[in-house]
Amino acid sequence: MGASVRTIDAEEIAGDWEDLLPSCWTNTIFVTPWWQSIWHKHFGDPSSPRILAATDGSGALLGIAPMNVSDGTVTFMGDTNLFDYRDFLVSKGTEDIFYPAVLDEIATWEWDTLVLESVPEGSPTIRFATSAAKKNHWNAAIEEEDNAPFKSLPGNWEDYVSGLGKKYRHELRRKIRKLGNSGQVTQYDCTPEMLPEHLPDFFRLHRLSSPDKAEFMTEVRERFFTELIEASAARGRLKLSMLEFDGVRVAACINFDYEDSYLLYNSGYDPAYSQLSVGFVNKALTIKDAIESGKRTFDFLRGTERYKYDLGAEDRSIYTIRISR
Repeated sequence: MGASVRTIDAEEIAGDWEDLLPSCWTNTIFVTPWWQSIWHKHFGDPSSPRILAATDGSGALLGIAPMNVSDGTVTFMGDTNLFDYRDFLVSKGTEDIFYPAVLDEIATWEWDTLVLESVPEGSPTIRFATSAAKKNHWNAAIEEEDNAPFKSLPGNWEDYVSGLGKKYRHELRRKIRKLGNSGQVTQYDCTPEMLPEHLPDFFRLHRLSSPDKAEFMTEVRERFFTELIEASAARGRLKLSMLEFDGVRVAACINFDYEDSYLLYNSGYDPAYSQLSVGFVNKALTIKDAIESGKRTFDFLRGTERYKYDLGAEDRSIYTIRISR
C-alpha cells in the first residue's frame, strides 16, 4: 500500500515533526521545525513554503518534505549560507513508500527545476530522486556541493590528542601551552541569562575575524542569529563558548549540542591576539568539552578551512541534486 501525502502547516505538525526526527536518515538541528520556522520568519516568502506530510494506511507519519516553491523552482526550505544540511525527513525502513509518493506529488506541481541542495553523503534521497528523474524522463545531475569535515571522538581528551598526527599533536599542545604561559586563560559556556551581555561580543569578534565574515554578518543575519541562539539556548542546545585572556573576551564559537554531536556553526576572534592562536585554542577546548560530555562526533560543518584538519577532521561530502524538465 502506498502513502498518503498532504500539504500541512508547520505549526500544526511541529510536535510530530520533532518526534519523527530520531528515526530519520537525516536527523540534524537544521531540519528541526523551529530552526526552519526562524529562517522563514527572517528570509522566507509567506507564499512559498509547501510542507508535505506522508502517512501510511493507519495514519502513522512516515516522513515530511519541507519544500519551497518560487519562480518555477522547487527547493528545500532554507539556504546554503545558513543551513549546512537539508533533506527529506523520512523514517528509516519506509523509504520505498515515502519517496515515490512524495516525488509523485511534487511532479504534479508547476515547476521547471527541482534543486535539492545540502544533501548529506549517504542519504537515500540521492538514489530515489535520480530514479524518479529517470522514470519521468527528466534531466538529472548530481554534484558535490561542499565538504562537511567531522571527527569521531574517543572517550577522553588524551586519547584524542594522541590520535592526531605527530605534527598536529605537537602544534595543539604547543599552542595551548603558549597561551596559558602568556596570561590568564578562561573558557566558559554562556547560560541563557548571559546572552544579552555576551552576544554583542560574539558579533564583534565574528566581524573582526575577516573581511568575508564582516560582509556576511548583515543586520538581517544578525537578527536571525540572535533569535536562533536564544531559541537553541532555551532548548538546551546551545554551546556559546567564550575564551577570555587576561579578562578580555578574545574568541568565541557557537556550537549546537544535538543528539550525539557538537556542531560548530560559527566563530570569531580578535586578530590582535592572533599570535596566541586564540581562535584555534577556543575551538580545541570545545572539542575537549564535547569529549567530556560524552559526545561521539564533532561536526565542523561545511567548509574546508585548514584548522579543521589540524584538529583531526575527516571529509564528508554534501551534494546538490538538480533536476529539470
